[in-house]
Amino acid sequence: MKLLYISNSIDEVKKADKIGIDFIFIDLEINGKKERQGHLDTFISNHNIEDVKKIKKVLTKSKLLVRVNPIGVGSKEEIDRVIKYGADVIMLPMFKTKEEVEEFVSLVNKRAKVCLLLETSEAFFRIDEILSVQGIDYIHIGLNDLHLSLGLDFMFECLVGDFMEHLVNKIAKKGIEFGIGGVARIGEGELPAEVILKEHVRLGSKMAILSRAFRDGTKEIEKEIEKIREEYKKNLLLTKEELLENKRKIDKIVSEIAFKRRHK
Repeated sequence: MKLLYISNSIDEVKKADKIGIDFIFIDLEINGKKERQGHLDTFISNHNIEDVKKIKKVLTKSKLLVRVNPIGVGSKEEIDRVIKYGADVIMLPMFKTKEEVEEFVSLVNKRAKVCLLLETSEAFFRIDEILSVQGIDYIHIGLNDLHLSLGLDFMFECLVGDFMEHLVNKIAKKGIEFGIGGVARIGEGELPAEVILKEHVRLGSKMAILSRAFRDGTKEIEKEIEKIREEYKKNLLLTKEELLENKRKIDKIVSEIAFKRRHK
């Protein structure tokens, strides 16, 4: 499983690079984010475009992934600069149409890998059109904005029922590598990380963003990452029935949490 670590701190990044984190994630997205997520306890980035150059210089093993702003007036200049500064993968957030994806792929023009961050209800319902675009290397499903876009009460409600299965089966048929949301440290999270990792295995997800819990400095990150990788490897050996049992557990826990949030 590929792990993504969001940081523009040279010290943190050097440590993450050394222990084999797959992608260091620089987050330049700011347009519209405060309006969407300002009321939530979510990370709103203070990264800037110069961080791309600064972080690229210190990487020895990890790839550099940069989330740019949604397609708009300054997209060409922003994409050109992050490629010039060394981005290996460029991520497009908040797209809603096939046309936006086509424009993005065209602007990147094979100079870096293309990663779509699927996080709008429009993109979900237009997935067949979007997947007809050539040149998509990765798709990451962003549960935070997706649940807001769908009007749900809890981020992990996107995992209830066969909603996610419907989506990822279409992506997998196109041979595109995909990931889903983020993961907390083992033993932590409102929906425990162990439970989420089993669902990644069941759905065929190969990427996850490491949550803010990995950056609080209170625990040794190397050991925490090792625990995640071991748990994922162990889950690959589970039977289909064991994974379905875990899925039923997710549906139950998530429905209970969402119910409580609706009736606060």
